[in-house]
Amino acid sequence: HPSQGVSLGDTVTLRCHLPRLAAWVWLYQEGGWSYNKWKEKERDTAEFSFVSTKQEHAGRYRCQYRESWSEEASEKSDPVELVLTDVRYPPSSIFIHPEQHVGTGTNVTISCWNKDYGATFLLHKDGSSDPIKHQNSSGGGAANFTLLAVTPADSGTYRCSYRPRGYPFVSSPLGDSVMLEVTPTAAPPGGSEPPICMPPLSWMGGCVSASSLHGACGWQ
Repeated sequence: HPSQGVSLGDTVTLRCHLPRLAAWVWLYQEGGWSYNKWKEKERDTAEFSFVSTKQEHAGRYRCQYRESWSEEASEKSDPVELVLTDVRYPPSSIFIHPEQHVGTGTNVTISCWNKDYGATFLLHKDGSSDPIKHQNSSGGGAANFTLLAVTPADSGTYRCSYRPRGYPFVSSPLGDSVMLEVTPTAAPPGGSEPPICMPPLSWMGGCVSASSLHGACGWQ
């Protein structure tokens, strides 16, 4: 906690939720530190706090626990990532092509760029907790994200961030935004279905229409 938008120097708490009451709980940083807590009274949660986060705190973490009567520890939990925003990295710029207002079915490209940090760029959409796309820099500190055949559901506000090479859990701040507005394709004029015509019987002419029992099909 908090779950996102954590900057260097912020206070962060990582909470382990345990399926059973446990006395020993460990928090492991992948490729880095490990932390442990012992509780005289067994509990089903354990919290590990970093009062002022540093770059070395960024990373992927897992929990593990051991019940007081057991000699074996549990398996490690699924990982959670702690990504820290470093304001020393300038935010990336953003551009949208062909334009901000497009019709349904249009292919839209959102370009992100900044100084060449050998970065991985991420595309964010307001309202989504996680980045919706990511891409390694194509060289020159740029990346292009293509949204194929957009629909009104793709409408929204988009921003970019990036993670410098060698620091996969350190992020730049979010950059400026672009708004994408996708308008639905207009229905063809008239709106009525075409008649379904059947060959005439020998004793009468005409056709069957989906919208009417009257109508000519060109037969005499």
